[in-house]
Amino acid sequence: MHPLRAYIERFVALTEAEWAPLAAALRPRHLARHAHFVAAGETRPELALVLSGALRLYYPQATGEERTTYFFFENHLLADYAGCLTGRPSQLSIQALTDCELVVCDYAVLRGLYDQLPVYERFGRLLAEYHLLGTDARLVEQLTLAPEARYRQLLRSGKTKILERVPQHLVANYLGITPVSLSRIRARVAAEGAAFS
Repeated sequence: MHPLRAYIERFVALTEAEWAPLAAALRPRHLARHAHFVAAGETRPELALVLSGALRLYYPQATGEERTTYFFFENHLLADYAGCLTGRPSQLSIQALTDCELVVCDYAVLRGLYDQLPVYERFGRLLAEYHLLGTDARLVEQLTLAPEARYRQLLRSGKTKILERVPQHLVANYLGITPVSLSRIRARVAAEGAAFS
């Protein structure tokens, strides 16, 4: 089964006839390490499924700093969703952390399928709900938890790919702390674990 079809079927079942028009619109894309799928200020009304590699979503700040808010790995769907919906230039950037292989389609294709086939409209609603819940959980975490609690939450969350595959300075950025603070927190948590073993 095609990886994108497998992703969609986590939400809805597709017949061959329903899958065919989307399959016909797909195209492969390679992103080299450090290249951008979309950069702030660009308009890129496309969706992509990650076949291999790792990417990060970040917001450039006026100070020149960047704020990383999400990571994408294999079988993650990514896009500048706000830009797809509004047609406005992106406020975010999505950058490859490694060489990446993606499968891409224009958002207009999916939007057209929403009108033609009810199963895609249902998929779009369920996907939006899924992302809303994830975004809300991330926002609550950032607003209500202290830095060490955010790190401990990351450990408990099962998002081990972040800790295994992302450079530590970007993990720190994602947690909203400095790399030095992350090192101290990691050392405290590791010492606690050693004391209990």
